[in-house]
Amino acid sequence: MARTLNPPIALTIAGSDSGGGAGIQADLKTFHAHDVHGLSVIAAITSQNTRGVTAVHAVPLKHIQSQIEALFDDFPIAAVKTGMLGNAATVGLVARELRKRKPAWLVVDPVMISTSGSRLLDEDAIDAMVNELIPLADVLTPNLPEAEALIGCPLRTANQMVNAGETLRALGARTILLKGGHARGDEVIDRFFDESGMMEVRHARLPVEGHGTGCTLASAIAAELAKGHTARSAVRRATAYVHRALKRGYKPGGGDLYVLNH
Repeated sequence: MARTLNPPIALTIAGSDSGGGAGIQADLKTFHAHDVHGLSVIAAITSQNTRGVTAVHAVPLKHIQSQIEALFDDFPIAAVKTGMLGNAATVGLVARELRKRKPAWLVVDPVMISTSGSRLLDEDAIDAMVNELIPLADVLTPNLPEAEALIGCPLRTANQMVNAGETLRALGARTILLKGGHARGDEVIDRFFDESGMMEVRHARLPVEGHGTGCTLASAIAAELAKGHTARSAVRRATAYVHRALKRGYKPGGGDLYVLNH
C-alpha cells in the first residue's frame, strides 16, 4: 500500500468550548478541513452552549506548560494559533514558551469577549497581551471591540479603522487583520495591513449570527500558512472559507447562534 505524505502540522493554544462551536473544537475541525494535522494545548475549560458561557476554569500553568513541551518535543509544528487564554499569567507563560520555541508562524486571536457577551480575558491580561504576546505575532486578528480595547479609542468610521491598522501594527505584530463583522452595512469589510499597505476583503453580510467565526478564521489562516501560503494569500483564502462555512451553518442548540459547517 502506497504511503501518503505527512500533512503539515498546526497547533492551537486556546480554550475548550463544551458546545463544540468555537474554541479548541472549532480550531481542530478547521485544521482537519484544511488537510492539516491539528495539535491542541487547552488553556481554559468553558461551560457553554449556544445560549452563553456559564463557567470558565483556567487550566493550571504547569499543565499548560507540560502540554506545550510535549508537543514541541515531538512534532515539527509549522504554525501556531492562540485563542482564549483567560488571564495575564497564562498569556505570559504562552508568550515565554513561544519566544523560546520560535515557531515559523504565529497567529494571535486576542479573544476577549464571547459572541454572547461573556468576558473571556481578564482586564489585567490586556497589558500582558500587548506587551508580551502581540509583539511575537505574524498575524493579529482582532475584531472591532477587541481592537478598541487594545488601542484605547473607538472605531466607528472607515477612516478610524484604516488608521487603527497602523496603530495596531505599532504594537509589534508583523501584520494585522482587522475584522469588520461588528460594523454595520450590507458588506463585511475585513482590512489586512502589512508593510505593503492595506488590502480589503469584502463579503456580503449573511442574515445570521455566527458562533466561532473568529476562532475558525484565525485557525484557517494558521492552516494556510502551515501549507506554505503567504500571509496575504492565507487571509484571502481563510476569509472565503469562513464565509462559505457560515453560509452553510446550522443551529444545533436552542439558542439563536449558528455554528459553522466546517
